[in-house]
Amino acid sequence: MKCLYPWPITSAPCWISRIGSKSRYDNESIHRLKQALVYDFVTKPELLTRALTHRSHSSENYERLEILGDSLLGFIIADEIYDRFPNADEGLLTRLRASLVRQETLADLGRELDLSKYLILGPGALKSGDQARDSILSDVIEAIIGAIYLDGGMQPCRAFVSRLFASRIDLCEPGNAIKDSKTRLQEFLQKRSLQLPEYTVLEVSGPPHKQMYKVESQRNDSSQTYHGQGASRRKAEQDSAEKALQALSG
Repeated sequence: MKCLYPWPITSAPCWISRIGSKSRYDNESIHRLKQALVYDFVTKPELLTRALTHRSHSSENYERLEILGDSLLGFIIADEIYDRFPNADEGLLTRLRASLVRQETLADLGRELDLSKYLILGPGALKSGDQARDSILSDVIEAIIGAIYLDGGMQPCRAFVSRLFASRIDLCEPGNAIKDSKTRLQEFLQKRSLQLPEYTVLEVSGPPHKQMYKVESQRNDSSQTYHGQGASRRKAEQDSAEKALQALSG
């Protein structure tokens, strides 16, 4: 029997059958994914496969969809928070949007949808555990948004984004002044005419799918250093900045 799918079994997601036709388990798996997305790709079903395909597997991958989805996501989230917080100024709206569409938030959403089970990667990327990387999971979220737009238009695309981000938007309270540690440290130093710190990665340890970063921050006008660690460089830098803030304002 001729195989319907061109990729080797080592790079196929769990819902792809090796024997050339979808098994009951395969159908159930892709059905569960569509249920999780609350969207069924009827007009252009191939777009879902494209949105899940990494460039390590094929040149027909999610990268173009990701670019489209990134723009759509930024617009829809900006529109949502503009309506939700009519008294928020430009700066607060910018911070709110940034906190919602940043890589870590999108990767967390990808994990909630269990997307790593459905990604289509090349054997090397699969062996390296790339399906668990924040960068890839966040890219796929954006690609799915782009795919839904091309399949069904703006209305279902907006509905998908609104559902996906509903609980996180609910937690966005302008009075809490959402600013990350690096932003707060920068503002603290600028008010006192002090130099801004530079962040240096000291060490990256652990397997590719579960790396730990250690970072050091230091200002040119001070010998004091602050160390931070986290599952990504950004998280490690934020940890370092938070420790600097606590020390300087304590």
